[in-house]
Formats: sequence, structure tokens, C-alpha cells
Amino acid sequence: MTGPAAQAAAVRREFERIHGRAPDGVWAAPGRVNLIGEHTDYNDGFALPMALPQTTVLAAGRREDGLLRLHSAQGDGRITELAVADLAPGPVSGWARYPAGVVWALRERGLPVGGADVHLDSTGLSSSAALECAVAVAYDELYALRLTRPELARVAQYAENAFAGVPCGVMDQMASVCCVEGSALHLDSRSLDVRQVPFDLTGHGLRLLVLDTRVAHDLADGAYAALRAGCERAAGLLGLTALRDLSEAELPGALADLPDDLAPLVRHVVTENARVGRAVERLSAGEPESLGPLLTAGHASLRDDYRVSCPETDLAVEAAVAAGALGARMTGGGFGGSVIALVPAAAAASVARAVTDAFAAAGFGTPAVLEAVPSAGARRIG
Repeated sequence: MTGPAAQAAAVRREFERIHGRAPDGVWAAPGRVNLIGEHTDYNDGFALPMALPQTTVLAAGRREDGLLRLHSAQGDGRITELAVADLAPGPVSGWARYPAGVVWALRERGLPVGGADVHLDSTGLSSSAALECAVAVAYDELYALRLTRPELARVAQYAENAFAGVPCGVMDQMASVCCVEGSALHLDSRSLDVRQVPFDLTGHGLRLLVLDTRVAHDLADGAYAALRAGCERAAGLLGLTALRDLSEAELPGALADLPDDLAPLVRHVVTENARVGRAVERLSAGEPESLGPLLTAGHASLRDDYRVSCPETDLAVEAAVAAGALGARMTGGGFGGSVIALVPAAAAASVARAVTDAFAAAGFGTPAVLEAVPSAGARRIG
């Protein structure tokens, strides 16, 4: 993988070729992997994500005619041209709805933003949050908005919720704009307070593998929305603002009062919030190797209570742990996607091979394997 300077230079050159002028700057925003704390953010809960070195890189130049002209290196080669004043949820489709949604969301806040020429490229990443956050930090500079990092995350989340139609929480966007190199981000999704928690993998002889099952999932298909609605319904029945307000000690009594379809959702959210707290304690004590059992327990909860796993992610977890991983779990919204595995550095290759062999034996496609390294959040790189 090339460094930020080389990425910035390459994207700048492409911007000049496509748009016929130099950009005002180049920005990058990372994807994330979540160590623990899944489906907790829209319940006002806690999470522990970290930024990845893989980023969406964006070159942009301000326009004074109110046009937003979007081009992606991963697109069909055409420029999508939109009038900023006419942006509204619905008409814009495909990848363009994410950057367009951010500009729309800024205008919805009453901020004085106009057009821009944009060229986007991805360094091996497919992340709507990274795309949104790259646009948000670029527009913050182009139009001197001076928004805080949590405000930029909220803008990006609103774009995904109201413009792209995905009812996600704020964790992905907060991770993309707030993470720092060498740390995981302890996020309170209610207050948006964050704490950087040191996560020194190399110093403890560890690696964190991301095992991409290559099973596609579309969170806009209704399953995600149904889960969120179920949690909100359960909170209402319990007289709570959000499930975050239910403690582990109160959980048994609450479960007895809930219908059978909602109790497992509540059990997952409450126990997952507790796992986040324990993970932060262990990292703060300098014991990252002790995260393993928490990861595996989190996967069991997502599989059995939240029911967002699938055969491929279950197999990846089982094969990784059997081959020597300290712990593993699915990460992300579910219904496919990736698994993370915390492994001793010496076992990384054999764990990756074991998962690949298990997939072949099951007739699944070959998973992709990459190493997750705690990296920096969104920033200007050129």
C-alpha cells in the first residue's frame, strides 16, 4: 500500500485530468473495524472501534456556480452533476447518494455551502461512512464551517439516515473522524464523548486479522431497520429512553417482562455494552491478549440472540479459534461481511490458511484476509 503523500499526488493528478484544474486540497477518511460493541450505537450504548489504514481519498475544489460534480475512480467513468440547491432524498442513487447526502445535510443545518468538483478513490475499502466523512472534512475546509469532529460525524450519519435511507447509528462516522493512530476509540453514543484507549498489538506480539467472507449485505433492505425498531419498542415497554439505560443487574427482571421476540435483542445489547466496558478495562491495563474470550462471546451473542450472523461468518469464527486465534467474532452490521480474529503474531498465517481451507471444504468462496492496524482518522493529506 502506498503512503498518504503518494495517494494524495495520484488523486490530485486524476482530479486535474478529469476537472481540468488543480484541486483546493486532498483529504482522506478511513474505514473502521469494531473490536466490540455491535448494534449498541443506535441504543445510545458503547462501542470500541478503531480506524483502518485503508481510506477513501478525495480531491476537491470549490465551485461558485452551485454545481456538485462527482467522479469516482471506482465508478463508470462519468461525472455525476447535481445542483446543490435541488438536492433532496430520493432522486440520487448509487454511490453518489453518499457524498450528495453530506452536502444536503450541511444545507439542512443552515450552513452556507455550495458546489464543488470532486474526485474520489478508494484504497481497497468499501465504506459509506468513510466516503461521507471524507466529503464532510473537505467541505468543512472548503467552506470554512469550523465544525467539531462529533458535529461532522452527526452530519455524515444524518446523510446516511435521511438521504441514503440506512438507519445506522453514529459509530462508523465517529470512528472515521475521531480515531487516532495506535488506539481504539471508546465511544459513548449518547453523549459522543470519546476516549482514546491504547491498543498496542505489535508490542504484545499480536495481530488482528480481518477475514472478509465476501458475503454481501445490504443494510437498507429492512433487516437493520427491523432490529432497530425492535430495540426501540423494547425500551418503550421497559420505560427507558434507550436500552443503554438497562444494567446487567437489572437484565433478568427485564427479560421476564418482555415478549419472546424482544428479549433476545435486549439481552444482546445489555451484555454487549458490558463487554465493551470489560474490553476497555483490559486494554487500559495493558492486557490486549485477554480480549479474546470477549470477542468470541460477542459473536455468540450476535449469532444466537441478535441473529445477524450467517454460515460463513460462523465458520470463520470457528475455524480461526480452532487454529489458534485467541478470540474471533463477526464485525459490522451482520448478514455477511467480515470477521475479526485476534491472533498471536506467529499464528497469523496458519489461522488465515485454516479459515481459507474451511471455506473451500464447505463450498464457500475464498475469503480475503487483511491485517487491521489502529490508524488515524479523517484528515487533510495534500
